[in-house]
Formats: sequence, C-alpha cells, structure tokens
Amino acid sequence: MNQGFNNDKYLKMQSEHIKERIAQFDNKLYLEFGGKLFDDYHASRVLPGFKPDSKLQMLLQLKDQAEIVIVISAEDISSNKIRGDYGITYDQEVLRLIDAFTEYGLFVGSVCITKYFPETEIDNFTKKLNEIGINTYKHYKIAGYPNDVAQIVSDDGYGKNEFIQTSRPLVVVTAPGPGSGKMATCLSQLYHEYKHGVKAGYAKFETFPIWNLPLKHPVNLAYEAATADLNDINMIDPFHLEAYGKTTVNYNRDIEIFPVLNAMFELIAGESPYKSPTDMGVNMAGNCIMDDAACCEASNREIIRRYYKSLCDQKITGTGKEEAYKLQILMKQAGITVSCRPVVDAAKAKSAECGGTPAIAIELSDGTIVTGKTGTLLGAASSALLNALKRLANIDQELDLVSAESISPIQTLKTEYLGSRNPRLHIDEILIALSSSVASNSFADTALKQIPALQGCDVHSTVILSSVDANMFKRLGMNLTCEPVYEDERSYHKN
Repeated sequence: MNQGFNNDKYLKMQSEHIKERIAQFDNKLYLEFGGKLFDDYHASRVLPGFKPDSKLQMLLQLKDQAEIVIVISAEDISSNKIRGDYGITYDQEVLRLIDAFTEYGLFVGSVCITKYFPETEIDNFTKKLNEIGINTYKHYKIAGYPNDVAQIVSDDGYGKNEFIQTSRPLVVVTAPGPGSGKMATCLSQLYHEYKHGVKAGYAKFETFPIWNLPLKHPVNLAYEAATADLNDINMIDPFHLEAYGKTTVNYNRDIEIFPVLNAMFELIAGESPYKSPTDMGVNMAGNCIMDDAACCEASNREIIRRYYKSLCDQKITGTGKEEAYKLQILMKQAGITVSCRPVVDAAKAKSAECGGTPAIAIELSDGTIVTGKTGTLLGAASSALLNALKRLANIDQELDLVSAESISPIQTLKTEYLGSRNPRLHIDEILIALSSSVASNSFADTALKQIPALQGCDVHSTVILSSVDANMFKRLGMNLTCEPVYEDERSYHKN
C-alpha cells in the first residue's frame, strides 16, 4: 500500500495547533479526546502512513503542559461493560490506561466517576484507585440533561459536581469508551473554573470525520462504516456554512447538540467562543494527506472489511441485520464491491479449485497473492501463512518448512491428550513448530524472520475462522475478513 499520510507533518502541525488553542483562552484548555489515544489501527488503515500511536506521540510533545483526566461512567462499572477490542471491562481499561500513560511519562492527574451512584462495586473501584495514588472525583446525573440548560448550568446542576483539581494548562479528558461523559465533564469543569475566575476553554479532538474532506470522501465513509453500530452519520455542518460560507463535515451528534452547547457556553462565560461544531475541533489530519488516491483505496478496503465483519457478527449472534444493510449502502455510495479487495475473489477461487475446501488468500505488500487450503496436517490459515512466509523469503513453495514427522506428535498431543477434535495445526501451533526447527533447518529461520513483513497485509477466509486463528492474525497485524459461513453447520460453534 502506498503511503498516503505525512505523519511527521501531522505531529508538528497538530501539537502547534493545540498550543494556539490553549493560548486562545486563559492558559487553560479542557480537550475532549475522542477515539483511541493508543493503538488507533483504524486511522492507520485508512490513512496509510498514520502511525497507530500518532496521537500519543503528539501528546508527548506537549507532556510538560498536559495532564490526563480519565472519566468512566458508574453505569459502565456496575454493568461490567466490556471493550470488544481488548475483551476487558471498562474499569480494567482505566487501570490499563493509567499504566500506559505513566509508562510514557504522561501525568495522570485523576479519574472522574460520572453519573455516580452508591454501589459496592463502584465504591470499591474508587478505593482501589485511591490506594494506587490516583485522585478520584464524583460527578452526578443532572435532571433534564442535556436540554434543561438553565438547570444544568446552575448550582443544582454542574455546581453539585466535585471540582477536579488540575495543575497544568492542557487537561486531556479521555475515557475507556464512548458514552463515558467526557463532554459533560469538560463543561462541568468550565462552570467551576469561571466560578473561580479562570476563563478556561473547551475544544474537541476527533480524528474522524475529517472536516476538510468532502462529505462522501472514502475516508469519511470509512468512519461511518466503523461506527455503523452507533448510527453515526456524517453531515455538512450547517452552522459553519451559515457563519462562514464554507462547507465542512461533522457528524450528527455534534451537530444536534451544538445549539445546547452554545447556550451552555453563554450561561457559563457570557458568550460562546464558537460559531459551529467545526470551530470546536482541533483536528489537523486532513492537512497532512499527501496521496489522496492511496487513502481512498485504503478506505474503500476498510469499508469492505467492516461489511464482512458485520455479516460474520450477524451469523454468529443472529442480530445486526440493520448494520449490515447500512454498510451495503455505504459500499454503493463509495462505488465499490467486495471484489475491490483482491483477496476475496482469490480465496473463493482457491476454494472452488479444491472442491469447496476452506481456503485463505493473503495479499503481500507488493500486491502478490498467496493462498492456502485445509489439508490433513494444517488448517487453511496455517497453510496460507507458511506459503506467505516462503514467498517473502524466496523459498520454493514445494519445500516443507516443517516435516510431517514433526507435525504428527503435535496432532497426537492435541487429540489424544488435550481433547481437541481438530487434529490440524492452528497458526500459533505451526509457528511454534517452525521455530523449533530453526536449529536444524536454515530455511525455517529465514522464514520466521519475514513475520514483520506480514503486518498490514489483507487476508480473506472462505469460512469463519476459530478465535485462535483469528486472534493470531490480529496479533500479526494482518487485516482478516471471513465469509459468513461455518465450515460445518452445527448448532454450537466453539470460538
């Protein structure tokens, strides 16, 4: 994939723009940080060249001025809400974020529990944070939120929230996931800051949609695809158009809430500093695209990946039909089909060639496609992965990197001692077998050294893979999709 994004330019431009926004106010800015601060793989997929930790690296340029406030909803603690990408609860994610920020030298000032109500699990989490030296604060539900502005911006509204003590000019407000209360926390802080005579400001940092790209640009359509489950819709910002005569893009929730926010700003500060939702944003990503065609192609592929994910989720859970339908519409708007992702047709063709046997195709960085099928020793995923490593290492495809004699004892262990019904080796098992062959097989060593070159490669399977193989592709940094069918149609499938 050609590089489409200038990451170095982005880091410099973004940090400078945030500094300018801090200076616009009384040297105190509450910056609502949307999306992922760490591991933003969506951005790196649709903007080739964007590093997954770019936002973190940008913050590190401001670390002497910045402190982090993490907000988490009491409701999410109580319900043990899970992050789908990491498989951990939101409260565990808060602890992970604290460790990650601290490891990079960023100052975590406090954690705010929003929508607080007394419950043992919530209070125990607060105690745990206090025990590790993290200050905690409680914010409460406000009657009439978000529409009763007079009630919200009063001593009976934001006034009842505990004021979060901060010490640095830039306060980055982040959360373990959406719906945690980041914006409400920022506005509550503004209310208290003005009470204390500090004319603090608020801004929002969201990478997507990119405000200075066209509404139906593939990068923005890919954002809609990524948030199809939230029903986010990209829209022309009517407030910006009216105020400046310029067309910019925002998303429906920010546009819908802007009149309410404006009224809150006026009650808090006497006047609003912004004329549109676009004004509130500080995102500079759109100014750092250097190859639009590369970003368009990458985004179109991402839309297709999201479509396949929705189909598989629907197959597994029996729900999500509307989400899949929305993604179909987005594909039509982008003018693409699943065949625009070459691995899809390649995997299907390999399966047809082998009489319907499950097959997998991998597209390497130079556009070469290698395939693999299910055999007696290896699953399709393991077979395709070995073929990809051989191609990258210029090893003859007919050469067995791991002998059948080496695989047989592993199969015996799986089926006779560990109770597995499937004797074929998964990816993790074949990689361990390959690594154990290094001492006696120089080709195995050469092949293993090609693993980093697999990162970012597209993969497609003609059947839904086991969680073992799917997770291994994810750990390798590969972009997997599957046809929404099982290898065998049992009622119960152990993922």
